[in-house]
Amino acid sequence: MIHIVFNEADVDVLSKAIEMDETLQGEILQVKDDFAVGPLRDIYTAEGIAARVSWWETVLSDSEFSGLTQNGNIKDPALVESLQQKLNSDPEEFVWIWAAQNKHDVSGYYWLMSQLKDFQGHIFILYLNNLPFINEKGHIFYPEWLSQIPPREFIKAKKLARPITLSEFEVDPDEWTRICNEGKMVRILEGGKKLVQFDEDYYDAALLKHITPDWQKAARVIHHFLQKNKNTTGDAYLLWRLKQCISGGAELDVQGNIKGMKDFEIKAKAGVEISNA
Repeated sequence: MIHIVFNEADVDVLSKAIEMDETLQGEILQVKDDFAVGPLRDIYTAEGIAARVSWWETVLSDSEFSGLTQNGNIKDPALVESLQQKLNSDPEEFVWIWAAQNKHDVSGYYWLMSQLKDFQGHIFILYLNNLPFINEKGHIFYPEWLSQIPPREFIKAKKLARPITLSEFEVDPDEWTRICNEGKMVRILEGGKKLVQFDEDYYDAALLKHITPDWQKAARVIHHFLQKNKNTTGDAYLLWRLKQCISGGAELDVQGNIKGMKDFEIKAKAGVEISNA
């Protein structure tokens, strides 16, 4: 058995679950990229992959995230190639794709399963869509991320594993192709597996709303956004968008080096109210 997850924190919690239930024994692989943001056109070609890496390099440059694309952290195409080889060489092998109800996991699911159509019957999905679990305090909750689920609850979750159907292998890759060809940069989960798309400035207005007339580190602005907004994304992307707002002429005062989140402070210009329109 091979387990696929889409977040580093999911690896840890699933590893603990495997220690508690030997029937879950198997290799855990993580898809590293966040396909909920960034360009997707020609994503399975060398040119499309290179364009996406180049975009990430731009987003991450001159920050604490610089170099993440160069040091081998993103090797997802190689992961899929290895997965295909394992499935071809062992007819008894099968894959469990774990996904929670969030745009990151669902985007990753579409990207991955569209490359595994030849292995229908060997690819299983565990999509925790609007399913209740019990947290550490004994309360019922609906997790948005796999890592929010206590390891003991994964033993219950395994019962949800089902093969991806032939119909899904026909319909879902077509939906992913449509998404990739739209040329948008931000994907939001509307419900189920439905992704809707927006331009790269989608988060800007909500992010700027957390800038006040008082000096704050960029890290604090981003932290407030992540704490208070329903639709969020990674801090690296938010830092890049904040820099884009600064360079684009937003009514802001800045002091320090506009690099990492803790390297500069930001506030609204005197007499200017940041609009969230």
